[in-house]
Amino acid sequence: MLDYFALGLLVFVGLVLFYGIIVLHDIPYEIAVSRNHPHQDAIHATGWVSLFTLHAIWPFLWIWAMLYREDRGWGFGAGGSPQAHVQRLEQQVAQLQERLAALETRQPESPPPSQPPLPEPQPNEGS
Repeated sequence: MLDYFALGLLVFVGLVLFYGIIVLHDIPYEIAVSRNHPHQDAIHATGWVSLFTLHAIWPFLWIWAMLYREDRGWGFGAGGSPQAHVQRLEQQVAQLQERLAALETRQPESPPPSQPPLPEPQPNEGS
């Protein structure tokens, strides 16, 4: 009787470990799906390949899935597309050029005060 119970327990533990490993390797794919990652299929296929490479590439797969977010893309700030970022930078450059032109055309109200010359160092006679 105990032999059958032990055999059943071994089969159950084996199945749980087998499916547990598969579920564990699907975590990056599930992250990619939830983030609407553009490389979902590649991440899913690489997860299966990771099973056969003894999990060596799985941490990189996790990082790959975590890098992309739908609201900000691959970047780290808000604003999404690279074109929007380029437009913001061009606007900032234009504003800086306007400020520089305004500073260059403005005449100083009074000349800067001249500084008195620094005293000359005294030679050491004891050395």
